[in-house]
Amino acid sequence: MTDPRIQALAKTLVNYSCKVEAGQRALISWEGAETKPLVLEIIKEVQRGGAQPFTEIRDSEVQRQILLGAEESQAAFLNGLQLAEMKGMDAFIAVRGGANASELSDVPPEKTAMWNRVLRPVLDYRVNHTNWVVLRYPTSSMAQLAGMSHEAFEDFYFDVCNLDYSKMDRAMDALKARMEAADRVEIKGPGTDLSFSIKGMPAVKCAGEKNIPDGEIYTAPVRDSVNGVLSVNTQSEELGFTYENIVFEFGDGKIVRAEANDTARIGALLDTDEGARYIGEFSFGVNPYILHPMKDTLFDEKIAGSFHFTPGNAYEDADNGNRSAVHWDLVTIQREDYGGGEIRLDGELVRKDGLFVPDDLLCLNPENLK
Repeated sequence: MTDPRIQALAKTLVNYSCKVEAGQRALISWEGAETKPLVLEIIKEVQRGGAQPFTEIRDSEVQRQILLGAEESQAAFLNGLQLAEMKGMDAFIAVRGGANASELSDVPPEKTAMWNRVLRPVLDYRVNHTNWVVLRYPTSSMAQLAGMSHEAFEDFYFDVCNLDYSKMDRAMDALKARMEAADRVEIKGPGTDLSFSIKGMPAVKCAGEKNIPDGEIYTAPVRDSVNGVLSVNTQSEELGFTYENIVFEFGDGKIVRAEANDTARIGALLDTDEGARYIGEFSFGVNPYILHPMKDTLFDEKIAGSFHFTPGNAYEDADNGNRSAVHWDLVTIQREDYGGGEIRLDGELVRKDGLFVPDDLLCLNPENLK
């Protein structure tokens, strides 16, 4: 018998996140044998609604071997194939549950950068022209990253993924309004002193329609307005490598200095293209069940009391004009147990030590979202 929590999640993904309708096509992209129970339930739910499911199987070990010998002409040919497929889809659901999150760690960065750059049109089309959602599955490797038993991690996972996202969506309204009315943002914390403008930029609520788990509201800084220093207090897994102790210094929007546990490697990543050294996204994390990082961006960027700052490409629905093959969400937690911090909008304190302060934003604090 299928776990009812898996059935509930499949219904959320198909009907709430992607709003799949009769007669539409949905591409289900999956990786990892452990994800199959959810994949099967997603297929059934798509079929129940009178839509057509299609599948794509991914494997990071196979992809590693492809990338090691990849050529630009090969990537360009694949881009044509995948873009044609994506243009035939109305919805895209990605379920990721690979056994080794570091499988691509020894692929030369220049190979990965080339591959991502050439295949960027597929990602852009999917993001901007389909109803899509991406999620991880509670595998043994994820439980290990979280430092939990498999059973305890599964319980945590389904609490996070099956919460009432419609309630979260309503609670975000006041913060969205404040962000869209604001000009200056100031962020202060241990090793961080940033200022930038979000004047005229839309704010986008994320409450279960693009990612599961979800729980963020994002915008983008005016491209050339970022100044100051950012110290990232979480680890970040990017292209198979774990970055730590990241520090950026900004001048007129550009990352002019970057340090990390591998400064040469992070420099090469930021040199992928011109846009990689500018910020494409600024976001508040608000998921009440996610409190600690586990080197998985889909979870970490939603941590309650966090914000993330994203070198690289901006989304079209909050577009500051920055374009890049890179989109790297870097998470800083500002709760007291992580050193605290403040965020101000036009001089008004809106969040202190990870908790919202104004009366109209109290509904976004963890005790009110559960």
